[in-house]
Amino acid sequence: MYLTGFADEAAKDLAGQIRATRQLGWRGIESRAIDGTNIHDLSDAAFDQVCAQLQEAGVKINCFGSAIANWGKDIRQPMDVDLEQTRRAIPRMQRLGVKLIRIMSYAVIPDATVQDQMEEERFRRVATLTRMFLDAGIQPVHENCMNYGGMGWSFTEKLLDRVPGLQLVFDTGNPIFTLDRMQPKPHPYQSAWEFYSHVREHVTYVHIKDGKVDRTTGKAIYGWPGEGDGDVVRICQDLVSRGYNGGISIEPHMGAVFHDPTIVSDDQSRFATYVEYGRRMEKILLGLGARIVPA
Repeated sequence: MYLTGFADEAAKDLAGQIRATRQLGWRGIESRAIDGTNIHDLSDAAFDQVCAQLQEAGVKINCFGSAIANWGKDIRQPMDVDLEQTRRAIPRMQRLGVKLIRIMSYAVIPDATVQDQMEEERFRRVATLTRMFLDAGIQPVHENCMNYGGMGWSFTEKLLDRVPGLQLVFDTGNPIFTLDRMQPKPHPYQSAWEFYSHVREHVTYVHIKDGKVDRTTGKAIYGWPGEGDGDVVRICQDLVSRGYNGGISIEPHMGAVFHDPTIVSDDQSRFATYVEYGRRMEKILLGLGARIVPA
């Protein structure tokens, strides 16, 4: 397996993201935002600069953390933006030699029942996007985040059944903070291990977050890997025992949360937290007997 991460949590600019990656001794970045803009939305001139910086540094992008069909997209609205982002992402990924892209299955419709989440339209759209990427030699991986597939493992299973060729990125932290829509109200929070154990055969890539929910306020409290309720060690032990050879991508959410601008820290602290998180994750994996190779 190899280690990588959402380096925009180390620094906003690409130079800082590269510096954090090299300080960890890694070669790959899961690229999401550069200077606050997702890589598929950068101008052509800005993207040219990204390519030049990466080449000079000897660092590559191993996965695009796209915003395609994500929690900010409403299934009740046209999918034009997703199609535009996909058409821009494909040639950029091909230019950089990137083979993985993270996508989702649209936001959960607030206050709608499980039966009224427009499943068929979600399946149709995700299948369209999946075919576009596969035809271009790129593997889309669906994340169990704040979207249809993240409502519970059975929803992810149904999505996989209806979208041939789609694979998964499993995020250890997302279940901790997500209500289990498979259960009756009041929905309990999900179990990371339970979710993972039902979908692990389809997992191509892994995100690492950890933390706990404040049961009084419902607030997410993020923490170091292996110290929360994300079953990080148990899941990684299973991955190692099963011979998993994909990526382990850190997404600390401790110094900065990409989709919550109220959670901030100074640049130096943000950088140091990311590097420390990466070192702790590497120590966990080595302690489990993992064989770590360059991205």
